[in-house]
Amino acid sequence: MHVPITPATQPDAPVIHRVRHELHRRSLDVVAVERLSPHMIRITLAGADLAGFTSASPDDHIKIFIPGLDGAPVRRDYTPRRYDPGAGTLVLDFVNHHGGPAAAWARAARVGDRLDIGGPKGSQVIVATDWLLVGDETALPAIGRRVEELPAHARATTVVAVPGAADEQVFQTAARHTAHWVHRPMAHADQARAILAALDGLEMTRRTFVWVGAEAGVAKAVRQYLLDRRGLDPRWIRAAGYWVKGRADASVRDVGSP
Repeated sequence: MHVPITPATQPDAPVIHRVRHELHRRSLDVVAVERLSPHMIRITLAGADLAGFTSASPDDHIKIFIPGLDGAPVRRDYTPRRYDPGAGTLVLDFVNHHGGPAAAWARAARVGDRLDIGGPKGSQVIVATDWLLVGDETALPAIGRRVEELPAHARATTVVAVPGAADEQVFQTAARHTAHWVHRPMAHADQARAILAALDGLEMTRRTFVWVGAEAGVAKAVRQYLLDRRGLDPRWIRAAGYWVKGRADASVRDVGSP
C-alpha cells in the first residue's frame, strides 16, 4: 500500500525559469576515459573551445558529433554530467550498450581523441527544495548532477533502474539524499512495473517536484501513476522519454504533451 500525499492543501505552481544560450560548436580533446561501471563509460573533455560554455540545468542536453556505425556522421543528445570552469573540463557519461554509435565511440575512445559538441541551446531551471528523481541508465547523468548540485536545505529521493548492484552510483551531495535502486536486465528497460513498485512505498508531498527520465513508455506510465494513483498536480511533474524502444535517435521531450 502506498503512502498518501501530505498535506491536503493545494500547492502553488513550481518556479521554472527558461534560459536561452548562444549556440557554439566546440572541438574538444579527450583527456580521461573511465569505466565507471559495467554499463557506464565516463569521458572527460578539455580544450580552449570550452571557454564560454554554459549549462544552467542538470538536465541540459548538448549535441555530440560522431561517426555512425556505417561511417557517416551522426548527432546524438547527451547530458553534461559535470562542467568545471576552473579546471576547464567537461564530463560526459555514456551508457555502454550494444548497437549504438555513441556507445561504440565511447568504448573505443582514447586520450588524445577529439569530439565535437554543440549547445546546449537552452536550459529549464526548476526551483524546488523537495525532489523525487526517477529514471534509468540514460537519466543517471542528469539525476547524479541534480543530486550533487542541490544545497544542504534540500531533500532528494532517487529511484533508478539499472542492471545490477555493480551499476549503482554514489553521489556526493550536501542535500539529504535517499537512493532506491531497482535491478532489472537492460532487455527489460522498456518495462515500468519494477519502478512503479518502488514508488508505491515512497512519501510524496504536494510540493515534491518529480522529474522522470526513461524510455518513453516507462516515463508515460510513471507520470500516469503519479497523477492517477498518487494524485499529484501535473504542474509538479516533468517526465521525458530519453529514448524510444525500436527507434534510433528518438526522444520525447515531454510525455505529458498531447
